[in-house]
Amino acid sequence: MTQRILLVDDEPDFAQGLARLVVSGFPNVEIAMAGDGSEALEILATSGADLMLTDLRMPGLDGQELLHQALELVPGLTVILLTGYGSVEAAVAALKGGAYDFLTKPVKREELLRSVRKGLEHGRLLGENKALRDLARRAEGARTLVGDAPAMRQLKESIAAVAASDYTVLVRGESGTGKELVAGTIHRLSNRAKGPFVTVNCPAIPEHLLESELFGHVKGAFTGAEKARQGLFVAAGGGSILLDEIGDIPMSVQTKLLRVLQEREVRPVGANGTTRIDVRILATTNQNLEERITAGLFREDLFYRLNVLTVTTLPLRDHREDIPLLAAHFLEQTCREMRLSPKVLGPEVLRCLCERPWPGNVRELQNTVRRLTVFCPGRQVEAIHLHQAEGGLPRTQQTQPGVFVPGAGTEELMPYKEAKSTVLTNFTRCYVEHVLARTGGNISEAARLSGIERVSLQKIIKRGGRMRG
Repeated sequence: MTQRILLVDDEPDFAQGLARLVVSGFPNVEIAMAGDGSEALEILATSGADLMLTDLRMPGLDGQELLHQALELVPGLTVILLTGYGSVEAAVAALKGGAYDFLTKPVKREELLRSVRKGLEHGRLLGENKALRDLARRAEGARTLVGDAPAMRQLKESIAAVAASDYTVLVRGESGTGKELVAGTIHRLSNRAKGPFVTVNCPAIPEHLLESELFGHVKGAFTGAEKARQGLFVAAGGGSILLDEIGDIPMSVQTKLLRVLQEREVRPVGANGTTRIDVRILATTNQNLEERITAGLFREDLFYRLNVLTVTTLPLRDHREDIPLLAAHFLEQTCREMRLSPKVLGPEVLRCLCERPWPGNVRELQNTVRRLTVFCPGRQVEAIHLHQAEGGLPRTQQTQPGVFVPGAGTEELMPYKEAKSTVLTNFTRCYVEHVLARTGGNISEAARLSGIERVSLQKIIKRGGRMRG
């Protein structure tokens, strides 16, 4: 699809020259031109734009106010401001107001084309991320798993088929693949959806308490039982109960659970009689129950009672196509939880996420995205934030507050010149990474804020790999 750039300037000759410069680097873009802020807003409202390049000082509606109104009209619009009266203060104000970049007149062709190229890429990413968020939101609205890969679609079909019955379901799969979410989805799609959904984390409850938690107890049944207690099977009446990680429950409880599955009744601890229950039983496990049966750790008859219907969750490696959608979903979810403005994933970060093996599956991806959100102060998550989220830079030993001495505490002290060079290198690297994080990876703005020439800053960044060595 052809991208569209809106140029806004009250000087027609300058605007025409600017259009020629842009077209020289981007011959396939569509150029629209406006002579003032009001006309620009009309064009945005009727035709839209992927990027707006506007003068800062114009009669009537100036660039700063145009920026504000344009972002209200088209949230997420990429805006680059131009001015002949550039200053760090104006740049910071513009960026805080939502501008993507800030260039000073006379505009250098290379700098203009670089900023426009990055701006168009940023706009494209915003659009893709919005589409991914919309897909994720629709998935949430449908109360189903996030993902649209063929294997995930097949899993969803299996869940829907299983939910239509009232039989016991065993959900199997690796750790971090969403077994509890699958169980919850089965409940929500079943005819028991209006009833309670009770989850029991079996390994988290001590053996001497698990029986009482599940089946209840009568007053005086054991020391501390000062009053009768209703068990979770009874509490889940009319709904579903999830026995999470059932492979870890002790043999003594397995025997009593078998009776519950066979007779559909429970005997509270210390009681003489039984209580009928009306509950659907769902169970999850990440263990190989067949191996545990062979090892004498799990009852074979209980396994067959549980394994009436089986749903197997997918490791992330089997639906890697869903990683961009999942990452966008978790990013939006985390921003909402932290009450932050929406963020987007940069192309380098997205590429890294898609290439990783993810042994911890979807849960590992979710935690990684949470860390990225914490370390990203701007709108776009960049590779530097991924580096910081994974532990940051290796740090030398610290002997005094704020003073790092390479080699301190070792048998051989590093020579003065070498130690000084290492400290300066570490400082430069940390400073540059910090300022880039502050500007969301925008090198032009990082150069302005730091007072370092753009070319020098780029050289420092290029030396980054050697500096880490």
